[in-house]
Amino acid sequence: MGYLAVIAAAAAGFAVGAVWYMLLAKPWMAAAGIKVGPDGKPEGNGSALPFVLSAVAMLLVAGMMRHIFALSGIHLPGEGLVSGLGVGLFFISPWIMINNAYAGRPLRLTLIDGGYATLGCAVIGLVLTLF
Repeated sequence: MGYLAVIAAAAAGFAVGAVWYMLLAKPWMAAAGIKVGPDGKPEGNGSALPFVLSAVAMLLVAGMMRHIFALSGIHLPGEGLVSGLGVGLFFISPWIMINNAYAGRPLRLTLIDGGYATLGCAVIGLVLTLF
């Protein structure tokens, strides 16, 4: 597992997010309180910054998961999938829940975002162990 594995895993995690949020765009925007224009798209300036930050975040998550996997001896795809699932479900999702709870955000937002964290990390873990 090297740099190529981290980049491929990050790309896979990002792709999962693209599909996840395309499928859940309307409920996510409603839960997040994002105003929608007459064309059905979110209002705002359409900045690319959130996408750039997401890509950087995926690289950081995949890089740290690679480090943890190497130290823990996680090499098989099933191990990577389950370990990634655990990272998303038991590390990232609870943190999302805390942030949303303090901000007074709806539980539905936590479930949508936490679901992506869980599925995305599972895919990152799987891809990391395919190299």
